[in-house]
Amino acid sequence: MLQLEEEIAKRMHPFDDAVRRLRQIPGVDRITAWGLIAEIGVDMDKFGDSRHLASWAGLCPGNHESAGKRLSGKSRKGSPWLRRMACQTAWAAARTKNTYLSAQFKRLASRRGSKRAIIAVAHSLLVIGYHLQTNCCAYQELGGNYFDRLHAEGLKRHLVKRLESLGLTVTLQARIA
Repeated sequence: MLQLEEEIAKRMHPFDDAVRRLRQIPGVDRITAWGLIAEIGVDMDKFGDSRHLASWAGLCPGNHESAGKRLSGKSRKGSPWLRRMACQTAWAAARTKNTYLSAQFKRLASRRGSKRAIIAVAHSLLVIGYHLQTNCCAYQELGGNYFDRLHAEGLKRHLVKRLESLGLTVTLQARIA
């Protein structure tokens, strides 16, 4: 087993920069990065954009609508190896602490269920990987409180309403730094 891993490492040596970029994503380890490069490659020009990559992997949401009514949104089959690898990585990323991907998983799992949330996180992983390889840049973590910062006013209103429903009077005052 160790010999096989050494041989793979030797053959993946020309792609060390791509592996290093992918390993910055939470949940992606060295073997996963090798698998992603083996399945997708490092040349992202063959995909028009990140949506085409997600579609090819079978990780894009389905779109079945008839007479204005949304029916089953089942995703298509796509590449089974890449889809499985992305989903396993998404499970690992969902269990990381204080990251954007874990916050995305928790937010979606509470509303849509854990399986649909994993597909969404796997989709996000592929989109992030696409942009990292296309732009040759480093991964920038948005943080676990990204969605709270994005909708700060709505979150304040919601929390005040919940406290008032418990019979409390709430006054908000800005904190002096």
